[in-house]
Amino acid sequence: MEHRIEWLTLSLMFGAYLLWAVLLWAGIGWWAVVPLGILIAFQSSLQHEALHGHPFASARLNTALAFVSLIVVVPYTRFRDTHLAHHNDAQLTDPYDDPETNFLDPDVWARLPCIAQGLLVINNTLIGRLSVGPLIGTAMFLHGEWQQRTPDIVWQWAVHLIAVAIVAGAVWISPTAGWQYVVAIYIGTAILKLRTFLEHQAAARASARSVIVERGGGFGFLFLNNNLHVVHHMHPKVPWYALPRLYADNRAHYQRRNGGYVYRSYWAVMRAYGVRCKDPVCHPLWPRGE
Repeated sequence: MEHRIEWLTLSLMFGAYLLWAVLLWAGIGWWAVVPLGILIAFQSSLQHEALHGHPFASARLNTALAFVSLIVVVPYTRFRDTHLAHHNDAQLTDPYDDPETNFLDPDVWARLPCIAQGLLVINNTLIGRLSVGPLIGTAMFLHGEWQQRTPDIVWQWAVHLIAVAIVAGAVWISPTAGWQYVVAIYIGTAILKLRTFLEHQAAARASARSVIVERGGGFGFLFLNNNLHVVHHMHPKVPWYALPRLYADNRAHYQRRNGGYVYRSYWAVMRAYGVRCKDPVCHPLWPRGE
């Protein structure tokens, strides 16, 4: 049995929980919702590391470490299961088989009421994704969970109530008001929407569906280098801190691999798609081959 501990990732996880507690109990005012939101987004990035096998070789230890989801609305085990299903690259952007896609089957789109279509079009601009995207994304996720509600999914949600109770209890006894924490969750979700906004495009070739944002900057650290998304999809077991070197050593290879689906920075993305749709809501290649 493999025994390893990635101390940098483990230290970040403990540090995130400690800072969360400090922010909750500091009583430093309503503006604390912003650092709380940033921290909530960062913990989601750490959960992403955990589900891919970090910092421990043991999946049980990683689950125990990441189980308490500070974002509350998504159980860690559901995030784990849906995200690992998303890593079937042959199904990336599939309106049915990719749990993280934003694309719809054109037939489904045609049956939606006009107001729903309008909201989804707005959601495909970056400003829309950051503002109404958290509501739309959460609603669609919860609707999908309710539609499936297999015994396993129901059990995972029931166990998740333990995590919800821990977070809610901590907020209850802290000086931070409940509404402030809800706002922080919204901010954290919006930050994550920046990362996922263009992670995948509709492309005939599966390897060309994952993006590279070369200069992640502060967002790169917040997202634990998932701006180099094609590198992560090609090497999902590689820890976050090893991705930049992999990319730097094989830059031309990865850019050929993903067909040049590359942006210089998140600021370039904001300038390009702040008020303009990057993609249609309907999957442009659906059904496959058409």
